[in-house]
Amino acid sequence: VLSGCGVYDGTEIHEASAILVHLSRGGAEVQMYAPDVPQMHVIDHSKGQPAEAESRNVLVESARIARGKIASLAKLTTADHDAVIFPGGFGAAKNLSTFAVDGKDCKVNGEVERVLKDFHKAGKPIGLCCISPVLAAKVLSGAEVTVGHEEEEGGKWPYAGTAGAIKELGGKHCVKEHLPVFSLTPFYEAHVDTKNKVVTTPAFMCETELHNIFDGIGAMVKNVLKLTGK
Repeated sequence: VLSGCGVYDGTEIHEASAILVHLSRGGAEVQMYAPDVPQMHVIDHSKGQPAEAESRNVLVESARIARGKIASLAKLTTADHDAVIFPGGFGAAKNLSTFAVDGKDCKVNGEVERVLKDFHKAGKPIGLCCISPVLAAKVLSGAEVTVGHEEEEGGKWPYAGTAGAIKELGGKHCVKEHLPVFSLTPFYEAHVDTKNKVVTTPAFMCETELHNIFDGIGAMVKNVLKLTGK
């Protein structure tokens, strides 16, 4: 489920691509969706500032990442899919919810809430990375998620305050570390909430090398696929 195209006003493109690569490697058949709604605002990514005169549609912008093969989120049903995955990017906090503006008092897009509740009720796994775990924390009371660490640690975890917000939303935050230093390919762990079948990983919540983020997302995808039982 995408939320636009571009980290500051939509889906984080590297995260979406990593998810798609790992799903492809895992043999999954993928369909992409996005809500057919206006973006909260448009960011000029070269300046990091709002483009005041512009307006864009979340579905239309998400189609850039999907190479045109995308459908309205209203058409997503649990009957047709074994799992659902949400990449991060500020779009999750601006277009899929109002978390970026309202924090713990945020509202979640109606279709996003429906999808999360339907997959949860059906016992089908839900994967989320970066900032998107706030969606599960808001909609699925008591869900265990991770956004990494709970302290900024000198700027390594610049969005660490999100962990506190997750607790205020009714979720349980679980700190995740690097794998042991002797690992040849260190990456951030994915947290698996086996009760709710919710799998999360920090991704760009941490200032680290891209391959670490790629591998952490791989851990999330692998666990989501495992939980499908297929």
